[in-house]
Amino acid sequence: MKQLSLFLASLMLSTGVFAGAADQITVDDPYVRLAPPNAPATGAFMVIKNSGSADVKLIKADNPASKATELHTHINDGGVMKMRPVASIDIKAGGEAVLKPGGLHVMMIDLKAALKEGDVVPITLGFDDGSEKKIEAKVVRPMPMAHGQGH
Repeated sequence: MKQLSLFLASLMLSTGVFAGAADQITVDDPYVRLAPPNAPATGAFMVIKNSGSADVKLIKADNPASKATELHTHINDGGVMKMRPVASIDIKAGGEAVLKPGGLHVMMIDLKAALKEGDVVPITLGFDDGSEKKIEAKVVRPMPMAHGQGH
């Protein structure tokens, strides 16, 4: 019995330590852009803040609403904006990463069903130390573009 108690205590300690980067991360204003009818993909956007003293990398994301989830950015390729996957998104110590339309974002590819305005999509963010943070992102209708800005 004593060994079991020691094992459980060490397991609890190790899982507390394992939380790692996710403990210093907060996510503000997460949302998923409402996709047009029959669109196969959409994006999730948010502000990821790092209150810790060490840099953190977001290396993956997952959600149950799409068959694939990738980290993406937009690049200007000869005057044409194109989406490209990225291996990670840096969140500097004491800083933030802004995931927004036209920039970094979570790409939800091959949607399993049409999302409706007001739906909530659970998204799991995975960090380079193996820790994870679960968030909920509401599906919102895109705002009209104004000078290259908007949802």
